[in-house]
Amino acid sequence: MGKIAHMNLEEINKELRDKSPKEIISWAISIADKAAVTTNFRPYEVAILNAVSEVQKEIKVIWCDTGYNTVQTYKHAEEVIEKLNLNIQLYVPKQTVAHRNVVLGVPSVDDKKHKIFTEQVKLEPFTRAMKEHEPDVWFTNLRKGQTAFRDRIDIVSKSKGGILKVSPFYHWSDEDLDTYLEQYNLPNEFTYFDPTKVESNRECGLHI
Repeated sequence: MGKIAHMNLEEINKELRDKSPKEIISWAISIADKAAVTTNFRPYEVAILNAVSEVQKEIKVIWCDTGYNTVQTYKHAEEVIEKLNLNIQLYVPKQTVAHRNVVLGVPSVDDKKHKIFTEQVKLEPFTRAMKEHEPDVWFTNLRKGQTAFRDRIDIVSKSKGGILKVSPFYHWSDEDLDTYLEQYNLPNEFTYFDPTKVESNRECGLHI
């Protein structure tokens, strides 16, 4: 991560502000030793998956499946994986949903057990995936206006581990993305559930 470690993110974000997602992705790929994109197949995720795979066809797509997705989300995931021929790297919790339902259930966000639940279904699989693949560039579909944290990160930021985090659609609205999906004839699915967030404006917690 030598090149990435010494980057001036403020200057880079100024330079990328008026670039298209494809231009941003192409720039990031050009400096990456190992790039990866993460997904949970939530609404509009297909945009980043399409854009990144257009630039690097065989890029690793890390899917951390909590096990609590809706039927619609699983069907959507299968459709997108087949349509874009994605190089999926699937990671799941070490404990099954059935077992967890007996010993832990799905705690509310105010329950002290919620932290353990989030660690089991989201953080541990994600950390395991990142350790195994060791990307130096990590593509996400984070966008401004989603949460207070995301309003501060911009197109390019760094994870706590020093990974360059790239959000090519950062300044795009839902309307912009609707137009993009229509242009590329891409499916979308809004019936999505994150058991660790419950409310859509809560942060996902993946800031490692």
